[in-house]
Amino acid sequence: MAHTGVETVLRWLRVLRDDLWTVRPDPLPPSLWLRRLPHGIVCLAAFGAFIGDLPQLRDHGRLPFELAFLVAFAQSGAMVLALRRPIPAWWLSMAAMLVGAMAVRERMVVDDYKFTWPWTSSGVVGHLFVLLLLALRVRTRVSVAALALTALVTYVVQGLVGAPDYQPTGQVLVTLAAVVVVLGTALRGRREARAELVEQTTLTAEERARRTLLEERSRIARELHDVVAHHMSVISIQAQVAPHLVPHPSEELKENLAGIRQNAVEALTELRRVLDVLRSEHPGGQEADAGPGTARHAPQPTLDRLEALVENTRAAGLSVTTEITGERRPLPPGVELSAYRIVQEALSNVLRHAPGATARVALAYDPDGLRIEVVNTGPTREAPPSSGAGHGLLGMRERAAMLGGRLTAHPWSDRGFKVSAHLPAAPRSGPAEPAHPPKDGTA
Repeated sequence: MAHTGVETVLRWLRVLRDDLWTVRPDPLPPSLWLRRLPHGIVCLAAFGAFIGDLPQLRDHGRLPFELAFLVAFAQSGAMVLALRRPIPAWWLSMAAMLVGAMAVRERMVVDDYKFTWPWTSSGVVGHLFVLLLLALRVRTRVSVAALALTALVTYVVQGLVGAPDYQPTGQVLVTLAAVVVVLGTALRGRREARAELVEQTTLTAEERARRTLLEERSRIARELHDVVAHHMSVISIQAQVAPHLVPHPSEELKENLAGIRQNAVEALTELRRVLDVLRSEHPGGQEADAGPGTARHAPQPTLDRLEALVENTRAAGLSVTTEITGERRPLPPGVELSAYRIVQEALSNVLRHAPGATARVALAYDPDGLRIEVVNTGPTREAPPSSGAGHGLLGMRERAAMLGGRLTAHPWSDRGFKVSAHLPAAPRSGPAEPAHPPKDGTA
């Protein structure tokens, strides 16, 4: 038991040393409304304490001018120092009190006069300011430790050492110091509670905004599922059944209907992936509890499927040629996916807006990344009205910008159009990719 008690005392002494034996800065934050006014008040009070303490120590305490100046400057300087380093300021104030009290005691023993001792009136004011500024910044445990040591040192000097004839100030100092520490601790607790309330309010607002976003995405997902997915499923089924409704269908008709069904099935697969992203709370990553085979684990299209994309486009009636230069190599998944989507969107735009045109897709692998060029000739007939929302080019630009690349789209010769993009192979430095990937919407 005795050994345990000694360990406890040593542990508390180590904690006390860590709390009070430090010179770390702890600046007084400016008031929200008063800005730097509290700092000005403390500096003005420190100047007044110096002006009051110097003649009291020099004339009434009968100390030499140099020593009186040093003690008065230390006690007032501790007030200013407490604005930035409250714990060293407390030590400075205590040291100034001890030096001044012992020096005055020697003079009182020799000259036999009465003096306010061991704290001068200006020293009391200065030390109270220091304790208040300390209690406003440090933990309650540190404030209580500083108050207890102040009371202990004052008791030892006044009660045990004593002086011949003096007017005691220790009781007044300790009483007022206790009030000041309680006040400073309460103000610090109030400030921390207010800051925590602001933080909680901010978190609540962010959570509310996040829930609103999730609800809106869920609503969009329901609309897509109930309307678009239903119609795509109907198209797929009708394309599958249609050859059986026509007597002796031609091979060309069967191929076209099979192509329609295949495109509808692929569109449904892509739509389910989009719905999965919309319903997920973390669209930028995969859920930890998602099992294999779910839509979020379905492979994203890469440039390996470029030929299949081109064949589908040709089956839809667009003449497309491809050209690949440079040493073909695997690229980061984000680059592969974005390149595929850019080509897909560019060819879709040609189908919608330039009927009868021809298109050329060129991919160039270079040391820095991948260059993409989709060029089409002018239309040979009037394009039908498009019901698209005009987001295709915006989505392509967003994909390129997300990877740190660039994309341009502009009219080409003879009423044609050209889309050029460069996607760097290395990820750009700086912020991470956006949490919400660009839409795969069409123009």
